[in-house]
Amino acid sequence: MVMPLAGRVVAAVAGGLLVLVAVSSVTVTLIVSRPVNSRLTRWVDRMVDWAYQQVVVHVADARRRDQLGATQAAAVLLAQLAAWLIVAYVGFALLLWPFAARGAVSAFVDAGSSLFTLGFAVPAGTAPAVIVFLAAATGLVILTLQIAYLPTLYAAFNRRETQLVLLSERAGVPSWGPELLARTHYALGTGVSTLDTMPDLYARWESWAADVAESHTTYPVLVRFRSPGPLSSWVTALLAVLDSAALFLALSPEAAPVVPARLCLRGARVSEFLGEGAECQRSFRREWLAWPDCRWGLICR
Repeated sequence: MVMPLAGRVVAAVAGGLLVLVAVSSVTVTLIVSRPVNSRLTRWVDRMVDWAYQQVVVHVADARRRDQLGATQAAAVLLAQLAAWLIVAYVGFALLLWPFAARGAVSAFVDAGSSLFTLGFAVPAGTAPAVIVFLAAATGLVILTLQIAYLPTLYAAFNRRETQLVLLSERAGVPSWGPELLARTHYALGTGVSTLDTMPDLYARWESWAADVAESHTTYPVLVRFRSPGPLSSWVTALLAVLDSAALFLALSPEAAPVVPARLCLRGARVSEFLGEGAECQRSFRREWLAWPDCRWGLICR
């Protein structure tokens, strides 16, 4: 069955829209420096999250669930890359279809050869040549931007986790606000109170909260990156610091560092980490619910 020319033109228009969808999704996800919703990446994140939820619900062991959850960020990144390439591939194939002499199959072969820079199929004609050049450039740009995207993610992840490791010496693993105050007061058994170091701690965590709020809102996939330790989480660490500040102010208002503690509470509010998008909110909520200890946090209640 031969598709009429009018049908192939309609398919080419649809293909152009698919290419624009892929390019715009890559642009707002990897280049734009503020959170912009992309339906394609949001759909991919939902599908990967749904698949992981279906698997995790059948795993009884908590450590095994944590190990599975630790791979979700990588799965989201790979699924995003695959979605961009597939959508762009189908779009360019539909764009080439009106010019394909051997039908739709040759159009898809030409598009794949160009998008993945294989170069074994070169269609004849000026318009097809322009399309295949654009396809080759699009495939190369998508792969390059995704590769360049990873160091930014892992740099933000390392900054986030460094403070968690430092906090674990004071607040234990998993981190707990009362333990943070107790260990600081007794100075790890030396008998000399070091509560005078709490203002500096609250100042560091205020800066940490600002950095995490900015990075996790701009790159929502960072919410999926779990801490290396099975009992460590940036969510519980944040709540431990907030709990300690709230307890310090409530139980010992005269000795508490009022200004640093209140600035930490205001600067590290949980709402700051939810960002402007509903997907980031849902991701944060699931990360929080994965750690039962933090549900006892004074700030969350």
